Amino acid sequence: MSSFWSGWIMFLVVLNLGITLFLFLWGQRVKIPVQPDGTSGHVWAHGVLREGVRRLPLWWVLLSAAMFAVGFSYLVLYPGFGSWKGTLGWTAHGELAADVAANRAKLDPLLQRSAGQPVEKIAGDAEATRMGQRLFIDNCAACHGRDGQGNHLIGAPNLVDRDWLYAGDGNGILASIQDGRHGVMPPFGGSFDAATTENLANYVRSLSGADHSPAKAAAGQAAFAVCSACHGPTGKGNQALGAPNLTDEVWLYDGDLATIEKTIRDGRGGVMPAWRTRLDDTETRLIAAWVYATSHAATAR
Repeated sequence: MSSFWSGWIMFLVVLNLGITLFLFLWGQRVKIPVQPDGTSGHVWAHGVLREGVRRLPLWWVLLSAAMFAVGFSYLVLYPGFGSWKGTLGWTAHGELAADVAANRAKLDPLLQRSAGQPVEKIAGDAEATRMGQRLFIDNCAACHGRDGQGNHLIGAPNLVDRDWLYAGDGNGILASIQDGRHGVMPPFGGSFDAATTENLANYVRSLSGADHSPAKAAAGQAAFAVCSACHGPTGKGNQALGAPNLTDEVWLYDGDLATIEKTIRDGRGGVMPAWRTRLDDTETRLIAAWVYATSHAATAR
């Protein structure tokens, strides 16, 4: 801090404390003119209400004096009076460094025993999965939700239902986190007319047993041959491509007829960013372990 700014801060502190202290002391001694009845002469409601004059209560005086003592003590012990460093030598940087060191002392043993371990093994460590959950909330919840249940609006999949676009084992989850994914559903609006799109959407809904028009579904079955290249001839999907299973009533986007028609007509392009550059290998393993453990626990219930 430059000498100018240090002096300016000192001036403001002295000015404010000085004025406040003066008013506090003066308020104990000032004589306020009063009427013979002990009031100030100010009246309201045609004389029904009159302003009385009383000394400040002792508890207020003592409390205020204590606050002044605390304030002056703080300026002596801690930084705050210009460039004065305080007799305790406390600094925000030092406090932060001490907190970081204490945190590292707690985290390092956990990180060391999780480093390079299979995701499935880490998933059995309750302390590791708690840390993985915190990392998930900090980095992944914006899209997948705090509890990992996904977001239909942006096509972020539910991660705790064991329905996987890609492989759901430890290595598959870890690969998705570290390297990201880019799922592409091409648009067929230029290939299918509105009637064909509606028929095909009804056929897709029929695969999972959802409400549909049997006649339109039958008419759309032939068009599904184009879709089977990715989703398979029976609509079971393909984890190698990230093509979702269309038969299990689990939808990346909403599964209503209008949304399916939009998906067929306009396509989709979901992107899972790669976190390898933001998080280290052990941190991504901890997240993967929490996802793995949580999805398996949810299925077991």
